[in-house]
Amino acid sequence: MTAPTGSLDGKVVIVTGGLGGIGAATARLLAGAGARVVVTDVVDDGGKDLAEELSGLRGEASFVPADLTDEAQVQALVQHAVDWFGRLDGAFNNAGVSQAGTPLVELTSEAFESVLRTNALSVFLCLKHQMAAMADGGSVVNTSSALGVMGALGQAGYIASKHAVCGLTRAAAVEGAERGIRVNAILPGVVDTPMQTAAHGSVDAQASQERARRLHLLGRMAEPQEVGHLARWLLSDEASFVTGALLPVEGGLLAGRRL
Repeated sequence: MTAPTGSLDGKVVIVTGGLGGIGAATARLLAGAGARVVVTDVVDDGGKDLAEELSGLRGEASFVPADLTDEAQVQALVQHAVDWFGRLDGAFNNAGVSQAGTPLVELTSEAFESVLRTNALSVFLCLKHQMAAMADGGSVVNTSSALGVMGALGQAGYIASKHAVCGLTRAAAVEGAERGIRVNAILPGVVDTPMQTAAHGSVDAQASQERARRLHLLGRMAEPQEVGHLARWLLSDEASFVTGALLPVEGGLLAGRRL
């Protein structure tokens, strides 16, 4: 048996939420490993510039703005990847939103549904069309969260959406196995990104950041590329026997607390 090389040379990979901290960092890692990357985000705020940057690395890149809660736009995104590069080998379904801290009894049904649509419905739609386009097998990585396997105060909508991503990941892994499609999820802790700052730093930024750091046994937040390295590995041939896994990358948040 030939050992996997881990190379991503020539593989075509979609990255959603590609203009955010984790998405952009992962896109750079993938392009640097030789992948051809289709980046998407809901708004075009520097997307073409990022695609040009990625194309200057070892890979090629394209940017397509898309609302991933709209099935027609998801289908068009996947078709763009196939038309542009001739195939689809992988996807990093990373797009998502946070939730303002709100007790469950005060959370409106509209706010709950909005988070579920962005964080869970979009993953379902992406999986549906990405897997259908993977004629020769492939790998999909979904971004869940440490809160995809635990609870916390004031985050009912976000927690429900990220638990749903874990369930979708395992359902898709079962259905994709006979076609050679691996599907896994990563479970980040608190990552130092603009979205994290907006979600946790609105009242008292310094105190909130310090609390976020203390949640992790390693005593700090993750850098986006630290999450990206795990996503890149799962998308590569090095992870050829990994599917249906929910892999933490959370600095020990789920393991316990330093008392």
